[in-house]
Amino acid sequence: MSLSVRDLTVDIGGRRVVDGISFDVPDGARVGLIGESGSGKSLTALAILGLLPDGAECGGSVTWNGQELLGLPDRELAQLRGDEIGIVFQEPRTALNPIRTVGRQIAESIRIHERTSKRDAARRAVAEAARVALTDPERIVSRYPHQLSGGQRQRVAIAMALACRPRLLIADEPTTALDVTIQAEILDLLLSLVDDDGMSLVFITHDLAVLSQIATHGVVLEGGRVIEEAPVSTLLTAPSSPITQGLLRDATATLWRPGGDA
Repeated sequence: MSLSVRDLTVDIGGRRVVDGISFDVPDGARVGLIGESGSGKSLTALAILGLLPDGAECGGSVTWNGQELLGLPDRELAQLRGDEIGIVFQEPRTALNPIRTVGRQIAESIRIHERTSKRDAARRAVAEAARVALTDPERIVSRYPHQLSGGQRQRVAIAMALACRPRLLIADEPTTALDVTIQAEILDLLLSLVDDDGMSLVFITHDLAVLSQIATHGVVLEGGRVIEEAPVSTLLTAPSSPITQGLLRDATATLWRPGGDA
């Protein structure tokens, strides 16, 4: 299965915030959308998922396995999300219900898309918690989001997104709110899960150093437009646009900061 975005536009309040973006994500590919704040990368992801805010107008084409997603009824889009396309956002607090245990939430994400009993879904929730390397998963699933660390909450969000084994994962800055050590652990986890399941990946970030660890192809955005698209190795060694060159300088400072990890 593959994702194809063609001439995508998003208008909010009469202002064009995504302006003719096109890129492809072949089956099994790992593609990064990278740009500074306000470049349109997150809005592009929301448009693909049918999650744009009320009043936003969307144009162009987004196809998944040949099926046009723009204009698809909400019920059909909701079924695709989680079943075929998984989503992980920057802040897991926005994805987790504070008054339900995380195990129940993982189980619910399974029951929404699959015909299974509550008991079977609960058992699978423990298995999914273990799969994302949560220590003592039987105990963790009985806890509420506020009782977990940021890294644990993000692992739960990943478990929810991948519980039904989607073919595409869209991860929108999933490590930005975490410290450097936990960030590396989450990136390693995502890579492992993507490889194990043979998923395609769209990874959104403002950090070229992070992108270099998880994606093989990069699409650089600025002002809602694609300004450069190349293998990540090329973006790291021979960026052609001033924006990408600035991202590379920032990445180099991160990778080689005094006393930091190379």
